[in-house]
Amino acid sequence: MASTGGEEEDASELKLGEDFLKAKCLMNAEVALILEKKFETLQQLSEDASSQFSQVFEKSLQYVKRFSRYQNPEAVKQVREVLSRNQLAEFEVCVIGNLCPETVEEAKALVPSIAKKDRMDDEQIEQMLADLATIKKYE
Repeated sequence: MASTGGEEEDASELKLGEDFLKAKCLMNAEVALILEKKFETLQQLSEDASSQFSQVFEKSLQYVKRFSRYQNPEAVKQVREVLSRNQLAEFEVCVIGNLCPETVEEAKALVPSIAKKDRMDDEQIEQMLADLATIKKYE
């Protein structure tokens, strides 16, 4: 764990360092939507759009599309809403939205901070996961 200003970084305690204090984290599916929109815009503006994109852009787009659990823009919006209404931190939203745990135990193992005292009980986590499963099912 890195040290920033005397305080240890620890994701399980939501101590993520200064870079995350004001950062807006995005799920892979959200990044995919942004990059696809950029790709479409550049295609419309140029006959030879492929020359407009760097290799990094193309590889980034391929990556987020491959690892996005949600493809439909409306589903991506619903996932963000479900996770945000559970008062999760940005980091937690992205980890759960990207990894899509199926059980309470899996969610707690991936994001230990949600199980901390006075955060979410097992029933709340289970309901959140059920809501996400419903979105995925009807996508």
